[in-house]
Amino acid sequence: MSLLGELLATVFDRRQRPGAAATPDGRPLTELADALVGSAGETSGLALAEEILARFATLEDEGKLAFFRHLASAMNITPEVVRATLDTYESDPSKASYRAFMAASEPKRQELIRRLNRLPNATGALVRMRADLLRLGRGEPELEALDIDFCHLFLSWFNRGFLVLRPISWESPAHILEKIIAYEAVHAIDSWDDLRRRLEPTDRRCFAFFHPSMPDEPLIFVEVALTKGTPGSVQALLAEDRAAMPAREADTATFYSISNCQAGLASISFGNSLIKQVASDLAAELSGLKTFVTLSPIPGLTKWLTSEGMAWDATDPEEMRALAAHYLLNAKARGGLPYDPVARFHLGNGAIVHKLHADADTSDKGRAQSGGAMVNYLYDLKNIAQNHERFATTQEVPASPEVATLAGAARAAQA
Repeated sequence: MSLLGELLATVFDRRQRPGAAATPDGRPLTELADALVGSAGETSGLALAEEILARFATLEDEGKLAFFRHLASAMNITPEVVRATLDTYESDPSKASYRAFMAASEPKRQELIRRLNRLPNATGALVRMRADLLRLGRGEPELEALDIDFCHLFLSWFNRGFLVLRPISWESPAHILEKIIAYEAVHAIDSWDDLRRRLEPTDRRCFAFFHPSMPDEPLIFVEVALTKGTPGSVQALLAEDRAAMPAREADTATFYSISNCQAGLASISFGNSLIKQVASDLAAELSGLKTFVTLSPIPGLTKWLTSEGMAWDATDPEEMRALAAHYLLNAKARGGLPYDPVARFHLGNGAIVHKLHADADTSDKGRAQSGGAMVNYLYDLKNIAQNHERFATTQEVPASPEVATLAGAARAAQA
């Protein structure tokens, strides 16, 4: 852990020391929330925050929805006041008129969330609260607007400056390893032996971002295989009988699984920073590493091919690679971005489509989502920023000549 990370951890550890138990407050939860926003004393505010978070955690979905709806309505902005203060600021811009406009345009529920977060250990509880909001509020416009306030605050609280990168190894605490097993979202970890094969060998690495206020909860983690050359099969990477090699002999770092861990941090992006930081750290540790790639699923491939009336289940490997290339380079979602969510993530981070492989994931999941095809995205550390800017500006998918040729062959075959 860096010196900054240790200092932050110390600060948050002091924050998290429990205080004396408060006397339960019998008022309805919505009244407690109103009282917290209006409270002036720090001690009384902490007692209210503790009561609110403890009681919210015990509510059934109906009670949670009622609480969210109260925040969405009773603690919303008042448009007339916002318009009036904006008119005043426009006609007489000053510190006072700007302060009045800012106060009117920020809903009280943002201040409620801030005051709840003053309580030790509250950040994790608020992340879980937002997970409930995302789950229950979908399709309800006022609750979706409420989520913007959570997201606005979380973007500040979970910015890169607060995150601590930690290596995860077979010697890491058991409660952290259990969460790696539970949160793995790409290639399921079937047993402790399976986890051990991913963490213990000298040619395997795993890294996770943590927040000092949630020291036992990984936010996102990446699993890395150190290899010779660019791999084209996830089953080969994870084989039980594979022979590990010394890390110093590797020339390629392959990011084969990236998993977000907290549903309540959806849309708070950590992956970009994680991959770049891990690549930089590995390059500093192992001078022989020259190539940084992913071995990624293509989760939207078969769905899109079927929707376009393209047969894929009887294709040979070369045809499957061509269809995958055509899909990644040409299939678009709304707004002109790639249809494939994993492609959007890596291309937005500054990677390019590098290689395609048929029969690369022969699991039932791999066959169902992509006919077994997988893709390597290349992270060229010298060109990441340039690639990111070009993709953000033009939305054109950067690809190697090999992939571009495959995509052209598929388009010609469909013509």
